[in-house]
Amino acid sequence: MNIRNLKDQPLDEIQVKKAGRQIKGFLIGLLKVVIIIGISYIILGPLITIIANSFFTANDLYNPVVMLLPAEGTLQNYITSFTRMTYPRTLATTFAYVISLTLIQILICSMAGYGFARYEFPFKKVLFGCVILTIVIPNDTLMLPLYTQFRNFDIFGILHLVTGHGINLLSTEVPMYIMTALGCGLRSGLYIYIFNQFFRGLPKEIEEAAVVDGAGSFYTYFRIMLVNAMPSVLTVSIFSLVWQYNDTFYAKLFSINSKFLMSMRISTLRASIEFIDQIKDTAVSQLYLYAGIVLMVIPIVIIYILLQKRFIEGASRSGIVG
Repeated sequence: MNIRNLKDQPLDEIQVKKAGRQIKGFLIGLLKVVIIIGISYIILGPLITIIANSFFTANDLYNPVVMLLPAEGTLQNYITSFTRMTYPRTLATTFAYVISLTLIQILICSMAGYGFARYEFPFKKVLFGCVILTIVIPNDTLMLPLYTQFRNFDIFGILHLVTGHGINLLSTEVPMYIMTALGCGLRSGLYIYIFNQFFRGLPKEIEEAAVVDGAGSFYTYFRIMLVNAMPSVLTVSIFSLVWQYNDTFYAKLFSINSKFLMSMRISTLRASIEFIDQIKDTAVSQLYLYAGIVLMVIPIVIIYILLQKRFIEGASRSGIVG
């Protein structure tokens, strides 16, 4: 609409249109808020309930008036769970285990992703398809092969030839380190895909300039390409930390010591409290479990809060959203 037509329009009609646009914008904004609140409640509702119940006493639990906020409230649930989990020691051993696996995954998966993105070799597409299959295939289908493999571990039959039997690696963390070092650890296929997508987005002129300057393949990768891939490294680091920290599938499959990992500690916490503290009421012992869950979640939440901005940036640049 030009200026002349705008002047010819009555003032009331212009005001009505402006008010209509404002009402429309308000209704759309209100709808967005309602949707966000609804989705947030669905996602955060169980966590809010766990946090609230972790402060309940036995009287609060059986008080029909109490719904979410405790009437009496107590920190004894946290004190007991903290003690039974041997929290500081378990957290330290868990993070030592998780961080070591994360560093191995970053190294191996980034090298594999870089190789698929930059080099041409026979059966490249077939091998990358196998990487994608490791993302798609459920872990449950691999339980029996993995268990039997590490129950009687051998390398190309060499140990059977020399000693007559393999090595039982169960009840140790060694199977996880072997799988991670070979690029088939927990979610390694996804990490290879993330690095592949990121390296494909980097200009090849960077490597060409490095070659002109006399840099070799390993120098180019470690000192140039991996440095430029820090957003994807951070994304993989957070994913690996969280999934390794919460993993119970491989921990139970390989019978890793429950005193070693936080995820295994939390799975035995309720039974420990019922046995040691002689709490026979399962509903009350559940309150202690809720406190243990909150204690387990706190370190991961802190890590995410500190790295949230860089994590979102790395995820968007790695091509895993949208």
